[in-house]
Amino acid sequence: MIDRFERFSLAISEISRYWHKLAAEELTKYGLKGPHATYLTAIYKYPEGITVPQLCMVCGKDKSDASRMISILEEKGLVKKQVVGGSLYRGKLQLTEEGKLAAEHVSRRASRAVEMAGKDLTDEARAMFYKSLDSITANLRELCQEGIPD
Repeated sequence: MIDRFERFSLAISEISRYWHKLAAEELTKYGLKGPHATYLTAIYKYPEGITVPQLCMVCGKDKSDASRMISILEEKGLVKKQVVGGSLYRGKLQLTEEGKLAAEHVSRRASRAVEMAGKDLTDEARAMFYKSLDSITANLRELCQEGIPD
């Protein structure tokens, strides 16, 4: 019998692998990879613009990862940085028209994939699932900050 650690780790790993594979398939036509989906859809939610530190918080990523991803999105013409106070340093990221189309496409397809992935769940089971995910995430965050107790 597989213990809880193995079952949890394997499930999370497999979900992540499949999710990134699906995202990559949707982003291929834009010359992007799966991880770019998170950034595109996050920036899309802030039409007035979002700073890099805010984006890092929203996406749960560190600044170096965000910088790499933003650089690629800018090169592809999907994101632009808006000057704030005469400087790009604290500038806000916004999607270009092409970026908006890409983000809308990815959002629609992601919603459809989530719908299909959970097609066998009742509304009650889905609510419990997300409540459980939130709890596990919060507990793991705390363990990472404070360490595993003896």
